[in-house]
Amino acid sequence: MFKVIAELVSKRPWWVLGTWIVLLLIAAYPASLAPKRLVSNASSVPNSEAQKVIDTLASDFGQKRVDRTIIVSRSSLPASDPRFLNEYNALIAKLTPIKGVNTLTRFDAPSALKLRNDTGSIAPTDGVVTATILETDLNHPERILEEIRLEVRRLKILDTEFFVTGSSAVSKDFIERSEADTKRSEFGALPLTGLVLIFAFGALVAAGLPLLVGVISITISMGFLYALTQFMEVSSFAGSVITLLGLGAGIDYALLIVNRFREELRNGLDPRAAAANTTRTAGRSVAFSGLTVAIAMGALLIPNLTFVRSMGIGGVMVVIVTVLCSITAVPAVLAIIGDRVNSPRKLKIPFTSSGTINPFWGRWATRVMARPWLSSLASAAIIVVLALPAFGIKLGYTGAFGLSSNVESRRGLELIRPIELGGALDTFEVLLDLGKETGFDATARRSFRKLDLALNAMPEVRLVISPFIVSRSDFDSGGGLGDLVDLTKRSISGNRRYLHLSVIPKEPIRADQIAGWESKIREAARTAGFQTVLLGGSPVGSREFTDTLVQAMPLAIGVVFAATFVLLAVAFRSLVIPLKSIIMNTLTVGASYGIITMVFQNGWGASFLQIPTDLGVIDSSLPLVMFAVTFGLSMDYEIFLLSRVQEAHLAGLETRVAIRQAVERTAGVITSAALIMLIVFAAFVQGDVVANKTIGVGLAVAVFLDATLVRLVMVPAVLVLAGEWNWWLPKLLKNALPKVSLEH
Repeated sequence: MFKVIAELVSKRPWWVLGTWIVLLLIAAYPASLAPKRLVSNASSVPNSEAQKVIDTLASDFGQKRVDRTIIVSRSSLPASDPRFLNEYNALIAKLTPIKGVNTLTRFDAPSALKLRNDTGSIAPTDGVVTATILETDLNHPERILEEIRLEVRRLKILDTEFFVTGSSAVSKDFIERSEADTKRSEFGALPLTGLVLIFAFGALVAAGLPLLVGVISITISMGFLYALTQFMEVSSFAGSVITLLGLGAGIDYALLIVNRFREELRNGLDPRAAAANTTRTAGRSVAFSGLTVAIAMGALLIPNLTFVRSMGIGGVMVVIVTVLCSITAVPAVLAIIGDRVNSPRKLKIPFTSSGTINPFWGRWATRVMARPWLSSLASAAIIVVLALPAFGIKLGYTGAFGLSSNVESRRGLELIRPIELGGALDTFEVLLDLGKETGFDATARRSFRKLDLALNAMPEVRLVISPFIVSRSDFDSGGGLGDLVDLTKRSISGNRRYLHLSVIPKEPIRADQIAGWESKIREAARTAGFQTVLLGGSPVGSREFTDTLVQAMPLAIGVVFAATFVLLAVAFRSLVIPLKSIIMNTLTVGASYGIITMVFQNGWGASFLQIPTDLGVIDSSLPLVMFAVTFGLSMDYEIFLLSRVQEAHLAGLETRVAIRQAVERTAGVITSAALIMLIVFAAFVQGDVVANKTIGVGLAVAVFLDATLVRLVMVPAVLVLAGEWNWWLPKLLKNALPKVSLEH
């Protein structure tokens, strides 16, 4: 196959280049639309308890899924001041007619919500906080949210600020900030990346080609992602994964291709012959490396969660596009420009200049191999120590608190915490099954009332929404009998088999608190006389999402390990090298887990990175995403180094000499590639989405450790210790395994 591609790029370079230009133009517009089509919230788990609650409320109660949109104000005026009250009531009157807005669960801050301290008196504050909760349909959340925000922004009251928050508001802010983070990382990383490439190649033209691959790969992949959004729910993280891999892997692969082409030119080949030979050699290594990354990204396809699988599809897609672009478009351009790839005059930069044997790295390898036990054990000990905190990692959905504190929806939630509405987005939906035969009778009514009282008596509960709410003074809607009828329809199914109530906590619920809440609610229901209890709502849904991911991780990681082992065994005709590679890459992943646990969960250095210190958990989808990206990209460096070691070994060189030559030839490329990766990943740390910051920090740590302690210390040391055992392969497998040649 590579012979065919080599002929194509050398004999028809303009055709190849023209094809990529057409694809780029076709994908450009859909790619610009893709970010708006992504979603931030975790998808429901199929056939889960929370999903059954949603389905039953729709089928037996006729209830559409609703969102709670909260309008929060902070004012220097008292809530009873006519200047505030008249305008605020006028706003509520304008919001009510908006299609899709319901005022079933409405809090009117001036008469119902008082900011109090522990003694019951008005607490001192820098402003009076009021809030109104509207229930809105989820059929058209963006339209409804936009209309609400438009009306709120039109309102001008002296010394008063307004914030709109709620699930849809959080989701919209999350998408917008995530898109901004991605763009910032792209445009922020490109200039620095270009500078590193200039130092690496010593030529402007050569430095520009890897950047071109990154831009093409991201654009075409985002175009495909937009098409994918027409058929399934696609995670906002999918865009981040595409940017990370498109820039990171794309630049890595193009760097390898351009480096080999320059070597071929120095060996006396004309440009088209050099391009063909580059495709047959380095192109094969790039394709193989891309396959290992695609396998790692395939781990995200294992969990039965559309939200996570969309990230896996996006990751595999961008790797395929990147590999194809690297082994076709780049050689085609090189065949056309020829020796002009070295223009203008080359700069001689020590350590990172590619395409040459660097004595510095040879001396480095010699020192490492002189004390292999010390080198391997010391570096392994450092990585293990960094990985230890990962054993205490806690996973969960961070919601609005996964946004920076300057984001509107997060600020709104922070403001309503003192008035005990911080848990308004963490409502538990309680569904009680009375059975087909029993139905809602006098006994069930007494039990329902008993449960309502028991839940309201819990100190951590702000409000229980049930038909009995109209008899309590903490609910004020002014609707009278109409509200009672609506509440009854909301609480008792038409066939009188199911009862439904909603429990709103006072405070936001952390992931580690959800199980305790569920136990208390179930126990209260059983004590009240209900045997069949189903729990739903966002806390239960997020807990089920996390549990599904955690349960799927062993299988996902195991599949990646097995596939990678087989692939490396075929490539290097060894069983020792694949095992060593998997162990070392796993150590790198573990160290990145340990660092993000210390920073994002435990708060070490959080203020320096402008990270909220009240998260307490790591977003549940990140460990698997980070494993896939880290493991895949680490294998790139592994293949870059080991393929040179294998090449020297097959040429008959002694192990130490083979390792020294391999390090001399690849350390510059690995160092340059790692530095570029660090720049790309670090750019995400500056954003407003904590999950993106987590990915950026975790991957930056992984790449730094992999390119230094692992690839330049542990690997040479362990290879020396293993000696000829590196190439051990049972006779039974020698003839069974296909032969693959990797060169670069």
